[in-house]
Amino acid sequence: MVFSSLTFIYLFLPIVLILYFISPMKIKNLIIFISGILFYAWGEPICVLIMLLSTVIDYTAGIFMHKFDDNQKKRTICLIVSVVMNVGLLAIFKYSDFIIDSVNALFNLEILNPVVRLNKSLNSVFDLGLNEQRVDLPIGISFFTFQSMSYTIDLYRRNIKVQKSFINFSSYVSLFPQIVAGPIVRYEDVQKEIDTRKINVSMGADGIAIFVKGLSKKVLLANNIGMLWTSVKAMDYSEISVVTAWLGILAFTFQIYFDFSGYSDMAVGLGKILGFNFPQNFDHPYMSKSVSEFWRRWHMTLGNWFKSYVYISLGGNRKGFHRTLINLIIVWALTGLWHGSSWNFVIWGMYFGVIIIIERIGFGKILEKLPAFVSTLYTFVLVVFGWVLFDTTDLPACFSYLKAMFGGNGIIIDGNAKYFIVTNMLIFALCIFGSTDLFGKILSKIRSKNNSLVEWSAPFIQVVLMLVCTSFLVNATYNPFLYFRF
Repeated sequence: MVFSSLTFIYLFLPIVLILYFISPMKIKNLIIFISGILFYAWGEPICVLIMLLSTVIDYTAGIFMHKFDDNQKKRTICLIVSVVMNVGLLAIFKYSDFIIDSVNALFNLEILNPVVRLNKSLNSVFDLGLNEQRVDLPIGISFFTFQSMSYTIDLYRRNIKVQKSFINFSSYVSLFPQIVAGPIVRYEDVQKEIDTRKINVSMGADGIAIFVKGLSKKVLLANNIGMLWTSVKAMDYSEISVVTAWLGILAFTFQIYFDFSGYSDMAVGLGKILGFNFPQNFDHPYMSKSVSEFWRRWHMTLGNWFKSYVYISLGGNRKGFHRTLINLIIVWALTGLWHGSSWNFVIWGMYFGVIIIIERIGFGKILEKLPAFVSTLYTFVLVVFGWVLFDTTDLPACFSYLKAMFGGNGIIIDGNAKYFIVTNMLIFALCIFGSTDLFGKILSKIRSKNNSLVEWSAPFIQVVLMLVCTSFLVNATYNPFLYFRF
């Protein structure tokens, strides 16, 4: 899928954009729909049917909800069907292995996954090459199901109007810039632009600038710093030094930020080129002065989704202190589970949920009184610990890695650590600088003194960055997209 994404961007995107811009408005959404299907099918030819199924379910539920507008009971049934079917798709294709493995381990059983059995039967008859060991996870299923489901929930709440055109609704679900890795665009965010939108040179120029910034984050920063984490992650955790362990997880800390925020920027940029204003997904999260603030700056569209459709639906903070705490725990357990089907992710979500509760009941006020450097360091370190939970293979590996970070192996620094420091000093410095708002402040100062210099130099810099990124991609063999697996 990584190859398909980059191939699509470099080979097919220019063709898609040319067709899009020369076509009349009435068929632009059809072009978006077809290009989205082709983009997804390139890497997931069978799983594209799952995305289409989710689209049909929510479109049909919306039509019937509109038809029975004066019958609340039938509208509720339509919503339940939509939610159950979408959650059911997630349960089958993302969580079935996890659920069955957990039940087997808890009760010492040997239940086989029925989907795996079905795959085996289909292979024997049609030779489809389906996985007979585990259920394959459709790329981006958590993104497009949440996105599609937001339409029926908002329609039920009467926050939006029904979309009667299947092509228009399908183009919303299959918007190729963000279909596989976000941001999660709610229908409410783009409802006006789906039917009619302005496409102009100014938006196109802004979109190109944002896209190039995102591509540079991904290719020049995330990929290069990520190779360090890949090397450390492959080591025996019981033998690595303190410095090696910290260098490795710090590398992943920057890799996941620049990887995911880079892809989000590319999606937002392409959206602008097409005439859409997608919501911002990141706002310099590593500058946060509390964990609560971190999660208001990291993957903002996911946080807003859970707040709007889970936290508020459970009662939010309207039903007393203890109920609020329970609601927060539920939301953060689901947030962890959304990211992956293993206990690591559930505990990762609960870890942040507990910290946020502690901050809410009083520690947050203490943080506000501390020097900014102290509160920022506190937040950053806790987030780094969270990333250990997030990307180690299982809980024993997580504990082994944490042990190494705190000197449990009895080695402070070794040859590997010295080599990593020397060879990665520059990329670490660039990542630290790039994760702050310093560049934006410097650019603002330059613009205030000589705006014409910025306007004239920006296109040149963007072309240079695009060429450099292209050369890196042509020669590189390491190019993971971390959030595609969610």
